[in-house]
Amino acid sequence: MILGIDIGGSTTKITGFHDNKMISPMLVRATDPISSLYGAFGKFINENKLQLSDISRVMVTGVGASYLKERIYQIPTGKVEEFYAVAMGGLFLSGLSNAVIVSMGTGTAFVKAERNGKVKHLGGTGVGGGTLLGLSNRMLNIRHFEDLIGMAKDGNLKNVDLLVGDITSDLIVGLPPETTASNFGKISDLATKTDIALGIVNLVFQTIGVLSIFAARIDGTKDIVLTGNLTNVPQAREIFDGLTKIHPVTFHIPEHAEFATALGAAIAYASGGKYMEL
Repeated sequence: MILGIDIGGSTTKITGFHDNKMISPMLVRATDPISSLYGAFGKFINENKLQLSDISRVMVTGVGASYLKERIYQIPTGKVEEFYAVAMGGLFLSGLSNAVIVSMGTGTAFVKAERNGKVKHLGGTGVGGGTLLGLSNRMLNIRHFEDLIGMAKDGNLKNVDLLVGDITSDLIVGLPPETTASNFGKISDLATKTDIALGIVNLVFQTIGVLSIFAARIDGTKDIVLTGNLTNVPQAREIFDGLTKIHPVTFHIPEHAEFATALGAAIAYASGGKYMEL
């Protein structure tokens, strides 16, 4: 079995890869990258009742991978460039051979991926999960991701966002009346905390969505694969589907999308892709 490990700033994700299948993806939270790496490794071994000899290879990626300088328990270990891992994992989970892969974490990265291993980093934005938490902290005094998402569930965007239908009675081709004209452009004194929470979520996901559409347009691609922790936000699918009403693209949120980068690290080795041996 090959293990793929994505060492992030606050979480580490790990998954097995064997017989071209993803095995037992899981997540560990820790502030120290090396501690979270070994914690995730131990948890995976224990929960799957494995021995060290069952692991043929460990492949690491993510911002925390830079702290790893030696093999893990003397098992052959390789390091994969993060954008390459994002691309390989996104294609595998979506079943596509050509797509723009969007990695939504603290910030957001856009990567063009092709099945032949050709990968290109298209760019990124600082808008992401960190933006959600920063704005909710200042605007709502909410500091936990789950609390913000729960609060947003009952929100009403009509009390926060300015819509095309608010500024014109004419029908504009390609712009339905419910299209956002300005995020937070119509925030009302009557807006509740739930309305503001949904407004923050909508702002972040619409920004990511529109930028990914621009990236896909430039590249001539219509398929966009969404990966990362933010894919688990309940409102995400509705917001991205709303963007497809005015843009000719398809958003894909595959199962286990939050583990795409960890999986991509394992696939990089299994497919004979690029990596650096430790």
